[in-house]
Amino acid sequence: MVTEDSQEMSNTVLLKNRNSDVKVQITPLQTKTLSHLPKRPKVDLAFSDLSYTVIQGSKPKVILKDIGGHFRSGELTAIMGPSGAGKSTLLNILTGYKTEGMKGQILMNDATRDISRFRKLSAYIMQDNQLHGNLTVDEAMKVAAQLKIGSKSKMEKEKIINEILDTLGLIDHRKTMTSGLSGGQKKRISIALELVSNPPVMFFDEPTSGLDSSSCFQCISLLKTLAAGGRTIICTIHQPSARLFEMFDQLYTLADGYCVYQGSTKQLVPFLGTLGLKCPSYHNPASYIIEVACGEYGNHIKRLESAIGNGKHDIRDGKPFPDLKAIEGLNNSEWINGNGNISNNIIKEADHTLHKNTMVVDKKVEKDHTPVANEKDSATVETSLLTDVLPKNQPRYGNSEFQQFFIILKRALLFSRRDWTLMYLRLFAHILVGFLIGALYFNIGNDGAKVLSNLGFLFFNMLFLMYTSMTITILSFPLEMPVLLKEHFNRWYSLRSYYLAITISDIPFQTVCCILYVSIVYFMTSQPLDPTRFGMFLLACLLVSFVAQSVGLVVGAAMNVQNGVFLAPVMSVPFLLFSGFFVSFDAIPIYLRWITYLSYIRYGFEGTALATYGFNRTKLECHQPYCHFKDPTTTLEELDMDHSNYSLDIGALIVIFFILRIAAFIFLRWKLRSNH
Repeated sequence: MVTEDSQEMSNTVLLKNRNSDVKVQITPLQTKTLSHLPKRPKVDLAFSDLSYTVIQGSKPKVILKDIGGHFRSGELTAIMGPSGAGKSTLLNILTGYKTEGMKGQILMNDATRDISRFRKLSAYIMQDNQLHGNLTVDEAMKVAAQLKIGSKSKMEKEKIINEILDTLGLIDHRKTMTSGLSGGQKKRISIALELVSNPPVMFFDEPTSGLDSSSCFQCISLLKTLAAGGRTIICTIHQPSARLFEMFDQLYTLADGYCVYQGSTKQLVPFLGTLGLKCPSYHNPASYIIEVACGEYGNHIKRLESAIGNGKHDIRDGKPFPDLKAIEGLNNSEWINGNGNISNNIIKEADHTLHKNTMVVDKKVEKDHTPVANEKDSATVETSLLTDVLPKNQPRYGNSEFQQFFIILKRALLFSRRDWTLMYLRLFAHILVGFLIGALYFNIGNDGAKVLSNLGFLFFNMLFLMYTSMTITILSFPLEMPVLLKEHFNRWYSLRSYYLAITISDIPFQTVCCILYVSIVYFMTSQPLDPTRFGMFLLACLLVSFVAQSVGLVVGAAMNVQNGVFLAPVMSVPFLLFSGFFVSFDAIPIYLRWITYLSYIRYGFEGTALATYGFNRTKLECHQPYCHFKDPTTTLEELDMDHSNYSLDIGALIVIFFILRIAAFIFLRWKLRSNH
């Protein structure tokens, strides 16, 4: 059945029914090639004695138990196993996403893997499609091209983008927002973004999760095409259909932390048969091996692990594989020793016949899979993109950090412009609250009888600017974390470039909102009509909003949204209590007075109070017989601000701003490392 999304297929698949000689030929519509991608080397991965331990409570738990394996270029490999078997852990270790708690050796082209060098040659497409919903497909691809292959000319990048989108069936969706794509299309755009730099090794975590059967077939067909171009494609998959299972070149199965099968998918059923595990003719082999691994037919994990050498042997390669004919005539007790493992004598006896049998099978498989027209050409063209030499001095990123900064800044500004919450709702809230406060405190700024109400207005300004700036950052910044984890891990950009761009990108919008709000409330409440005082008042308000935004960055970088939304307001309570509004400075106990020096609200409130009542302001108007606060100096004395320094307040806010921004960067770097 061909659906609208079927146009992205680019290879021909031959499926063979294992119970007959009937071949089912599935010919997708496209035979596209990828001829403009940058040239990259072929990479084979091997690992031995690989173990992984985590601490649960106070006890260590071994997830992977000295497994081995070999994944080759030009092949599509599936990692399977029941839940908790360790397949996702293995994938994370092979990608370099997890490094702590791992023991063993990982080889890249028969040499010890350099993790930094390997990450430049690989891409990890995670299970959840981590995409920026405010970008179109075309914009997302252009950003990826600018960051990953910055050395290419604009015309070359455009050719690469067009070729990838055409091959993946997304050429007609270039102007579609990524948030509006279907599940299968989101999978393909996730692949397209990483394919820009043509990584020779690509890892996929559950690429078919959440997709219907047609989309699953299209996705796996695409991965098979990419593998045919000489890439090493490795993915975890949970019980694929028989149709999908036949499309994989190699299967690696885990059970309880052990490798229970490694080799060709076509040799899985014969291999299980040699161990007395007969897969019914009507049964899906993928489901059967999972059932065996779960113990539905008895505990065979040790037998399977011994037969496959815990991943050291590869059945397809002709390494120790108990021969079916040699074993069928023996009783179970003759080839299974007392420990439940295959007898070493039987393995040795079968070893010399295996090589011969495997060569015959491989030739038969090769004959059965003779490519149809265009498929051979496709593989040849794509393979020519891959060289045989690993670059030694490959740059860490596709662009300089300076250029990365401007690319990410441009993207972040585009996000803000299209984000209703970040931009328009925030702007509307500042204007609405501005007019509401202006109406509530209308014309009180120059009234000596209403000084206390005016001080309440000054304090509310700090409160409003603090919560609006801080809360919106706490809500928005953690949502960026999944995309940041993916892009930073796949070497799109450095953390410094990203953080600096994100830090600067929101400052213009916050500045505009703050200026509009302050302008409305300042003039509606009849504060001093002096440009200098207005500038001082505005500067103090701006710095408070920037510092509050920095607090939001720190909380957002260190915590998730749920914890941040609760803890940030709670953490702000001490800053409010020691701001000088509720209790004057001289009334605060000496042992608590140090907290006032940490309160940025205190510096903002003091700065606006000095701008309003300081610097020898003339006496206020008074329409009552007695006004205690008619002289502005009296107000400052009551607040214990008569000897305060406006420049010191501004300096303190600037220092706190930079300290918090640096702290947010440190927390962000720590969070990235803790997630790897």
